[in-house]
Amino acid sequence: MADDSDFLKSTDYDPEPVYLDDAENADADDVGSVIDPGEPATPTSERAWYVVHCYSGYENKVRHAIEQRIETMGMRDKIFDVIVPTEEEIEVKDGKRRTVERRVFPGYILVEMKMDEDSWYVVRNTPGVTGFVGMGNEPTPLRPEEVKQIMDRMSEEAPKVKVTFKVGQKVRIVDGPFNDFIGTVAGIDPDKSKVRVMVNFFGRDTPVELDFLEVEKV
Repeated sequence: MADDSDFLKSTDYDPEPVYLDDAENADADDVGSVIDPGEPATPTSERAWYVVHCYSGYENKVRHAIEQRIETMGMRDKIFDVIVPTEEEIEVKDGKRRTVERRVFPGYILVEMKMDEDSWYVVRNTPGVTGFVGMGNEPTPLRPEEVKQIMDRMSEEAPKVKVTFKVGQKVRIVDGPFNDFIGTVAGIDPDKSKVRVMVNFFGRDTPVELDFLEVEKV
């Protein structure tokens, strides 16, 4: 398998969100079958996090399937945790706000394990898993700073606001003293979740700084 170690940098991917009130009805067996099992990895006694590639959109089902295999195959002493990195996001659509859960790395899950032939086999032969991230058949563990980066992102208390407008677009102000005014986006500050809108007020274009949640696309 090609070296996918740079997957942490590809955070601008914008997949379909998973709404928090949606139910997952598919069974783990619906995910698919194993593709090219390859050869077992070099054993190591070190406990580390590894990145596992799976079918995009089936991350939670693959996680559930791995957890079931851990129990049925008695691997709790070698495979410790399986997570799907996600973050909460506020989406504003048709004047309504909705919290969605978005996968940080679509098509990837993280597994904390001690790598040996048995643990490799349990994870690698789970339906829906297509391989470990690494060079060839050699899985590469995440560095501690990479793990911290992912965990910090998942534990952020304030949900991010999804920006659906761009500079130059027309927007409607939906809150505050300029409620229902139409203006043009002049600037966006993602770090502060602020947008600067030019509003025609008494015949003059006036810049107004607003929160992302106070505007919507026309």
